[in-house]
Amino acid sequence: MAETKVKAAPKASNSTKKSSAPKAAPKGKAAAAKTAKQPDPVLPPSTEEAKAATGAPKATSPAQPEFSKETYLAWYEQMQLMRKFEEKAGQLYGQQKIKGFCHLYIGQEACVAGAVSALTKDDKWITAYRDHAHPLALGTSPNAIMAELYAKATGCSKGKGGSMHMFDKEVNFIGGHGIVGAQVPMGAGIAFAEKYNKTGNLCICYMGDGAVRQGALHEAFNMAMLWKLPVIFVVENNGYAMGTSVQRTSNVTELHHIGRGYDMPSEPVNAMNVEDVHNAVARAAERARAGEGPTFLEFKTYRYKGHSMSDPAKYRTKEELEDYRSRDAIEAVRHTILTHNMATEEDLVAIDEKIKGQVAESVEFAENSPFPTADELYKDVYVQQDYPYIRD
Repeated sequence: MAETKVKAAPKASNSTKKSSAPKAAPKGKAAAAKTAKQPDPVLPPSTEEAKAATGAPKATSPAQPEFSKETYLAWYEQMQLMRKFEEKAGQLYGQQKIKGFCHLYIGQEACVAGAVSALTKDDKWITAYRDHAHPLALGTSPNAIMAELYAKATGCSKGKGGSMHMFDKEVNFIGGHGIVGAQVPMGAGIAFAEKYNKTGNLCICYMGDGAVRQGALHEAFNMAMLWKLPVIFVVENNGYAMGTSVQRTSNVTELHHIGRGYDMPSEPVNAMNVEDVHNAVARAAERARAGEGPTFLEFKTYRYKGHSMSDPAKYRTKEELEDYRSRDAIEAVRHTILTHNMATEEDLVAIDEKIKGQVAESVEFAENSPFPTADELYKDVYVQQDYPYIRD
């Protein structure tokens, strides 16, 4: 269920603006600390001096929790399920139980958990091919998702989609999509249908940072603003697209600025913080339901693994990875729960054990499920049930 509390949109901070060319730093540690450039809200400090000056954020809790005990516990359970499921998927891929492409969501869990709590069960979701976590958080059975990874008939896409093409109509998940950026105009189209049918619902459309350089995105942004469609566009900026940094592939490195070219309300979000994600999505949803059109959110996040299971991620340092791990969203929520006595350590261990059991059950289910039969090749292709295929 959506929380009723919605914060006012924050003002742009200096940390999101491009700085001018740095001046020569004075000598000495004290002087270096004074002149160290403030890092991006998510990007880790690039030097020891910057780290000393600004402090690398760790898993901490707010002085007063913004949300209810039930919301924090729901976030913890959802994100832990995503994390443990993906860790098991990675292990099974290494054992060649799962084949083909496989893109894990480890590290990005707050991008989904915070949005789920801000939206309703009738809103529509669409994303790219890093798509296991979204249906998990929306309520799709882990059994069906694991079976799909195994290409089994009991999978959520009947074993025909695999890792990159998960769908579940029952929870309004309109799928993961393998063509970079293809889901962006589709997300606008889904929002058009919701507006046309006067449902009061919206579509949240996720994409990776590589997709913002696709022409289809710009066409979709223009039409979405022209028709004031109820859509929330989200770029999950984990910094590297497939394996090349945003700084090396885009002249615009603050990706939310792209939306401003269409007068689309746009803002950066520290997506390593689930509260910030919830608040940003809630603001965007309020606008969409009021008929004010789309919003573009840049979720600044980080994936702990490579782009896919075949990517060793040698383009980044171990220090950078550890900087991000130090502000892990799950650990931050865990810290808040324990600090504010929302649950005991034993309660959280019980949740962890429950999730461990769910993941183990999903593996057993997938192992024991059958593969699709040959006649499935001709099903779910056309609406016409007796389509005259040429089979010779």
